[in-house]
Amino acid sequence: MRVTLLGTGDTTGTPTVGCDCDTCREARERDVERSRFSVHVENERTGESLLVDASPDFRHQFLTQDVPLPTEVVITHIHFDHIDGLGNAYRVFDDLPVHAADAVDPNTEESVADTVRRKYDYLDRVTVHDVTPFEPVRICGFDVTLVPVDHPPLDCYGLAVEDPETGAKLSLSGDTSFAIPEDSRAVLADPDLLLADGIVPASLCEYHPAGGDHHDAEGVPRTFGTKHMTREGAIALGEELGADETRVVHTAHFYPVEEAFEEPLAVDGEEYVL
Repeated sequence: MRVTLLGTGDTTGTPTVGCDCDTCREARERDVERSRFSVHVENERTGESLLVDASPDFRHQFLTQDVPLPTEVVITHIHFDHIDGLGNAYRVFDDLPVHAADAVDPNTEESVADTVRRKYDYLDRVTVHDVTPFEPVRICGFDVTLVPVDHPPLDCYGLAVEDPETGAKLSLSGDTSFAIPEDSRAVLADPDLLLADGIVPASLCEYHPAGGDHHDAEGVPRTFGTKHMTREGAIALGEELGADETRVVHTAHFYPVEEAFEEPLAVDGEEYVL
């Protein structure tokens, strides 16, 4: 499988519109971008492509990255920076199968699949398919398994994408705190590549109203507030899952400029062949 990171930023991306902070200025000078989150997974054996999350930057991403349009899509949760790119299906696709979890979220009283179905009912190009968490489904020739993670107050899912022919495995943490359930971790374990949400470094937890959480043995917070992992949490997750390589994604422009472009923080356009 060929994995291309189309969007590696958080909800505002980097550079952030209207921002002149040191990190945004440096990103412009380096001509580096972290647009809203999206991952392209190409099955070069079948010629199909899976898109994980439909970024609002869909058009820009597919104009600037050398990847084919997706054959099918998986949506991890209903926040706008992961779903609103589906509007690009209009006049671009004849049919776009979209897969999402069928578990009912008590906060919204509907599943992720139902929310996508309702929100895009005007687009006859979008066909929504319900997926039961922990039950692998064959999508684009890959075995894809959605697993619940921890992103309060809404349900959110990570996923494992495995090639049944080669054994290659990609795991995505989804938007999550470090408190990913053990049964979900078991599905995500031992990937060739882990894409892990790490919105800011742990040092910034002191500025969050909720502080940090899920501290390690040295007292370093692995969760920023309640919804996202810190950089340190993302790296620790990779170590605990036994990932061959971990890239930190869904990062914010709040990273200090001297840390914002250091390993293992990802930027748009990175490509991995697994």
